[in-house]
Amino acid sequence: MMSTILIAEDEPDIANLLRDYLQQSGYECICKETGTDALQAFHAHDPDLVLLDVMMPEMDGLEVCRKIREESRVPILFITARHDEVDRIVGLRLGADDYIVKPFSPREVVARVDAHIRRQQWQQSDRTDAENTTSGLFLDTGAYQARYNGDIMELTPVEFRLLATLSRQPGRVYRREELISAAYDDHRVVSDRTVDSHIKNLRNKLHSAGAPTTIIQAVYGVGYKYQAGSTISS
Repeated sequence: MMSTILIAEDEPDIANLLRDYLQQSGYECICKETGTDALQAFHAHDPDLVLLDVMMPEMDGLEVCRKIREESRVPILFITARHDEVDRIVGLRLGADDYIVKPFSPREVVARVDAHIRRQQWQQSDRTDAENTTSGLFLDTGAYQARYNGDIMELTPVEFRLLATLSRQPGRVYRREELISAAYDDHRVVSDRTVDSHIKNLRNKLHSAGAPTTIIQAVYGVGYKYQAGSTISS
């Protein structure tokens, strides 16, 4: 199911640019130009994330954020032309999850949206323990603990996040950019080689716990996938 993004931005060119990039990345978008309309759309559509301009007619973004936070923990990312540190602090204290200053890179906005959506999905999981019955993998997301066939694996936080992401949809190929976004929550710049190194270490730890060597497979030029039904090659 596609995640829905509410874009509250009174400049049509910026709103359309964000919508185009997000739709290309598989998101459904709702665009509103006033704070009042944005709040009404929030109640009507229950979006998975809100991109919120600070300066909007009728009701500014700070007030919209405050009202949303009275009833929801949906991720809110402020997008604004304000560069003053005080404005950022006010927004974050009202409950915003991130702050993006204009002019911005649309690709960076998409990467940040990906990261917050993924984190929100983890937090909304009804189960603390997630079981992959086809591979014997158990993940305790609260304790950052992984077990394979009952044996605890000593994973770093980055390795755990990579494994949790890959194993959530067995067979799906994750691009390196997606894995970087999942593994690091501080938006640092990480090279493909660093991701490959983490995956290598993760494979070794899975193999030491009894998993087949092919449980995490590389897809040349794209990224990696988790094969729950993999068997050890002869």
